[in-house]
Amino acid sequence: MQQWLDTPPGRYLRDWEQAAFDGTVSDIFGYHALQLGLPDIEALRSNRMPHRWLGLQPDEQARGLRPHLVAESHALPFEANSLDLVVLPHSLELSLDPHATLREVERVLVPDGKVVISGLNPASLWGLRQRRARALQKLGFGHEFLPEAGEFIGSRRLRDWLRLLNFEVEAGRFGCWRPALSTEKWLARYEWMDRLGERWWPIFGAVYFVVAVKRVRGVRLMGSPFKRPRKMATAPVPVTNRGHKIQHRKDAT
Repeated sequence: MQQWLDTPPGRYLRDWEQAAFDGTVSDIFGYHALQLGLPDIEALRSNRMPHRWLGLQPDEQARGLRPHLVAESHALPFEANSLDLVVLPHSLELSLDPHATLREVERVLVPDGKVVISGLNPASLWGLRQRRARALQKLGFGHEFLPEAGEFIGSRRLRDWLRLLNFEVEAGRFGCWRPALSTEKWLARYEWMDRLGERWWPIFGAVYFVVAVKRVRGVRLMGSPFKRPRKMATAPVPVTNRGHKIQHRKDAT
């Protein structure tokens, strides 16, 4: 995936996603944030949380001297309910067990913490070309357009997974509507499709972008937790005053 991002379509996709992450995470507040995977996209660079980490898989490498930690996506070295934000740039589709990765994200997020996910859309021109290329490869022809690693996870399928883990989808969008072309020259010729795609065929963008919030159901108290003490029935009590006259009163309870 990292090598593919250096190709013309990879740079086109990376630029769109970088802008999408920048505009989204800048308004998410807290103390601890984690980007899991794909260091070529600096998904947290516009976020202002004081503690931000880049988590990489054992087979990934961070370019330059960016500080990072190495961890399996299904076993993150963080306590439960400790992170305010987790961003997953293509991390689920590149994971060997995307279900386990998403469950681990749910574990480490605080209640009302947010996860931001990007992924390749199988219902797009890019997805169609990838499926066609894989079919031809089985016959010994051609090569794949998208990275060989990873599998498509559709936007609707992802939303179902999030719902099962008590996430609430807060926002979603698609991007990159240009055809699956390999050269920068031909990609530039179809720039007009980006201007029209969001309005006329939004769900066919090559990439989707989802923001979800972790919801924790509260415990509902049945009835009032405090019971008023019952009033004791009292009878008149004779009281002798200084004049040796007998009066009656009721004790206050």
